[in-house]
Amino acid sequence: MTPSTALRRKESFGSRLFTVVNSLLLILIALVCLLPFVNVIASSFASTQEVVAKKFILFPTTFSLDAYKYILSTPTIFKGLGVSIGITVVGTIVSMILTALMAYGLSRRYLYGRGFVNFIVVFSMLFSGGMIPTFLVVKSLGLIDSYWSLILPVAINAFNLIIMRNFFQALPDALEESAKIDGCNDFGVFFKIMLPLALPSIATISLFYAVAYWNTYMNAILYMTDSTKWPIQVLLRQIVIVSSGMQAEGTSVDVVPPAQTIKMAVIVIATVPMLIAYPFVQKHFVKGALLGSVKG
Repeated sequence: MTPSTALRRKESFGSRLFTVVNSLLLILIALVCLLPFVNVIASSFASTQEVVAKKFILFPTTFSLDAYKYILSTPTIFKGLGVSIGITVVGTIVSMILTALMAYGLSRRYLYGRGFVNFIVVFSMLFSGGMIPTFLVVKSLGLIDSYWSLILPVAINAFNLIIMRNFFQALPDALEESAKIDGCNDFGVFFKIMLPLALPSIATISLFYAVAYWNTYMNAILYMTDSTKWPIQVLLRQIVIVSSGMQAEGTSVDVVPPAQTIKMAVIVIATVPMLIAYPFVQKHFVKGALLGSVKG
């Protein structure tokens, strides 16, 4: 056996050992992240006695749907789901249109005043007008009790805008120049050239916006006084309050299971829709985030 052969075998063994250790470590980390969610799901389906007796449940010994029957016992929960789905879909579309248009404009180096607008965008990440001034603006625009009050004040997120702007900046200028030589105007360049290339970034940022709109809570508390227009997150909060023995407005139920099972079921209902949507954009997620963060 020559020294070079022994070295190759030694390197090969070290490489295999690293792969095994790395795989075990990643599996351990995945289990640490997954087990709490499994506990939440199992606890939501467990019986009253089991939840009280055990602090951690992976597989419920007695299967029970009492928590979900309690949550679904009021018809307002289905309207809340419809409101949240509508806000999420419309809000994500509006936010992506505005974000993409503004990001593309700020990525063009020849845009007059580009530096000042970029400064304002970054400044808004560090300082905001505050809750009361924002509420007064929303009220002066007549958006109180309007679904638009949950969309327009947060239509453009500065962080998402910067990611998308950096993605457009990373594209070569020759693409725009060649398109204009072929007769495209600015809108033609944007819609026919830039947007198709930005699909990974669009998928990533759309997921960010969708999660934010789905989790709309504080804005709904501030701007929506009509309980029939509450999104699912606010209704779930009301259900948790009722199940804890406190009084809540706009919620009507018949049977009250333990508060702990209600909380677990609420977490499942609030989380599962986003978990279902994530696999459809997962293949673009990492690529889109990295493409938009390499250059600035």
